[in-house]
Amino acid sequence: MNPKVKKTLSKLVQKLLRAIQHSFKALYRTVRHFGWKQWLRLGVFTFFGLLLSGLLFAFIVHMGFFGRLPNEQELRNIKNFNSSEVYTYDRKLLGRYYIENRTNARYENIAPSIIQALVSTEDSRFYQHQGIDYRSMARVFVKSILLGNESSGGGSTISQQLAKNLFPRQDFWILSMPVNKLKEIFIATRLEEIYSKEEILTLYLNTVPFGGNVFGIEAATKRFFNKSAKEIQPEEAAVLVGMLKATTYYSPRLHPERAKGRRNVVLNLMARAGHITPFEADSLKSIPMELDYTYVSHNEGPAPYFREKLRHEVQAWLKEHPKEDGSYYNLYTDGLKIYTTIDSRMQAYAEKAVEEHMKELQSTFFKHWQGRKPWDKQNNYLKRLMQRSARYKQLIASGKTPEEAEALFKEAIPMTVFTWEGEKEKTMSPLDSIAYYQMFLNAGFMAMRPENGHVKAWVGGINHEYFKYDHVSSRRQVGSTFKPIVYAAAIEDGRDPCDFISNELRTYEEYDDWTPRNSDNKYEGYYSMPGALAHSVNTVTVDLMMETGVRKVSALAHDMGIENELPVQPSIALGTADLTLSEMLTVYGTFVNRGYKVKPVYLLGIEDQYGNVVADFTKEKADVKRVLREETADMMIHMLKNVIDSGTARRLRYRYGLRNEIAGKTGTTQSQADGWFIGATPKLVAGSWVGGPSRLIRFRNLTLGQGANTALPIWAKFMQQVNREPEFRMVSNGHFAQPKRRTMDKLDCEFYKDELDEDKGFFWRLFAGDKDRREREDRSAERVQRVPQQSKEKQRERTKFGDIIRGIFGGRKD
Repeated sequence: MNPKVKKTLSKLVQKLLRAIQHSFKALYRTVRHFGWKQWLRLGVFTFFGLLLSGLLFAFIVHMGFFGRLPNEQELRNIKNFNSSEVYTYDRKLLGRYYIENRTNARYENIAPSIIQALVSTEDSRFYQHQGIDYRSMARVFVKSILLGNESSGGGSTISQQLAKNLFPRQDFWILSMPVNKLKEIFIATRLEEIYSKEEILTLYLNTVPFGGNVFGIEAATKRFFNKSAKEIQPEEAAVLVGMLKATTYYSPRLHPERAKGRRNVVLNLMARAGHITPFEADSLKSIPMELDYTYVSHNEGPAPYFREKLRHEVQAWLKEHPKEDGSYYNLYTDGLKIYTTIDSRMQAYAEKAVEEHMKELQSTFFKHWQGRKPWDKQNNYLKRLMQRSARYKQLIASGKTPEEAEALFKEAIPMTVFTWEGEKEKTMSPLDSIAYYQMFLNAGFMAMRPENGHVKAWVGGINHEYFKYDHVSSRRQVGSTFKPIVYAAAIEDGRDPCDFISNELRTYEEYDDWTPRNSDNKYEGYYSMPGALAHSVNTVTVDLMMETGVRKVSALAHDMGIENELPVQPSIALGTADLTLSEMLTVYGTFVNRGYKVKPVYLLGIEDQYGNVVADFTKEKADVKRVLREETADMMIHMLKNVIDSGTARRLRYRYGLRNEIAGKTGTTQSQADGWFIGATPKLVAGSWVGGPSRLIRFRNLTLGQGANTALPIWAKFMQQVNREPEFRMVSNGHFAQPKRRTMDKLDCEFYKDELDEDKGFFWRLFAGDKDRREREDRSAERVQRVPQQSKEKQRERTKFGDIIRGIFGGRKD
């Protein structure tokens, strides 16, 4: 109420009360000598006076003096805010977008036991009255007002309660109760004229609050029992209806014993009304009260990072696609149903894998840096982070000087912080909290079906409440996971995978004397392409890049799914480009698809709250394009299988016991800042990334910081769970396409040689050994002679008489 109106009304009421007080005193002096006839006459006049006053007061309320009543048209067009829901591919609720957490249910989709419990408890004569139960009102008047019995119950019908839910009560000070009650009576009678009894029950159950920003029976059944309203059993219906008396006091989560007692009261009322027998009531009361409490907030529940990504994309789509009448759908109020490709089980497996591994890895990281901080040698590192924070910017915007703002950042205050053991209350300064969160490693994980691009799991980080950045969509250096693109480009360019390439340390003068080094600092011998990829040899990979050409490799990378720009530098061969998990999965999916690129897909369709199709994205033509020859893709899968069986990812076999057919690649960036693993099975491609909020936050040694130790275990733990699920046998038992015999012959070579074979002369070249293998070794020798050397001076130092002789007779150099 307007404060001025309230003040004026208060003065009028005070004057009225004083006038009544004086009147009663005068009346007492007058009537103390009355006889019975005079008393009777006074009683009659008083009764009719009160009646007329009440009717006048009701008329004033009806005419809108205390606020206009909704008309018939407005009541017919009742529309509640209805949350939009996101569903997985297997039709599990993933989350909601809402202002009020509400999902409207139809009458036929509400279990009869809910209706029976509601009518039995809240309005036993619901089907006999027309919005007002005069008998209940009289009972309340006599018992509550005249006799003072607080347990007599309320006199409001379900229709009146619906009116209260639709049009919340207002403050009219001392007149609040009579005014609001009258308004609810008038609205209830109008509702009864417009809607059937079933429609009123449906409206009521869709508007009634259950506490915790949960509105409506459908949202309540999902919250407390993880069921739809249609699946609710009688004893569960009694719990929910029992809550309506006091949602917090009788909450089955907060106060289970009270809720159970209230449930039993409701079951007795259902038996008294004849909906169940007394024997059934006794049987139901003996059932333990079991909840399946499912709280899905924007930060909690499954796939919060994915839901946030989806929210932006759906809103953008809705903005570009108006309804037929020109209006736009509202994601938060129109009750849309959004269907995705996410698999609820795989999502759960992925989140569990990330949680288990990162909790253990974080403990190791804290011990690794105990007594030190990664930024100790970086002056003003924390200060720069402070100045970029929203809190600091708000302080400056409010008029604080930088010095004052910094001083406030150093003051200790109580706060809730994230830990792997759960949230904890701590007292620390905001500056200390910045340092605290800088020490946490984060992770990203994504899994998709390669043949259609359907994304099955998406984990963007370790906790959406405290770490908002989505590491599926974020860009980080990809390390050696980029190398397969270089090898594929070399094969596409005509290079034989069994050519042997010298593993010598080289300096590339044309690129500012760049000298790529191997992680093990060994530079002996010669590697074939399968061997160099299996052991992630940097020198050989860069050599292939230089011979194939940076632009050719870059072009193939874009064709295979890389959308971000790539620097025109040979260092991209070692994964110095900042790319996303999504892009890398597209690349590896191309290998599995035998050369066909399929982009990730995660949105299938949208329906309105009535089931009408708003968008069907399954009918859109898939973006499928051949970008590699089938033979090249088959060769790459074979070489990537070597990485798993005998290369840098072999711990998948000996430590995690995975026996699937797997092709994959580990990746570790400079100084162990980023750890990667991309693994592909015939039916599922998945990738994981682990790193800190900046490249300073890392392990100091390769043993702990390599992708095989930081990122690979997430993939392994995820796949272990997938393998245990019988319904995913097609993933566990899948087999890659069998390459042609000619393709396999091209890969039939050793991984490594200490030195290339000496030339055994003309007759050996003509008759001995396999022709293809001899030709391959000849090409390797020729290529070794063509390799750009570190400098002319060093080349002259390396030249020996024996090398010259061997060169004359077709021999090979070391």
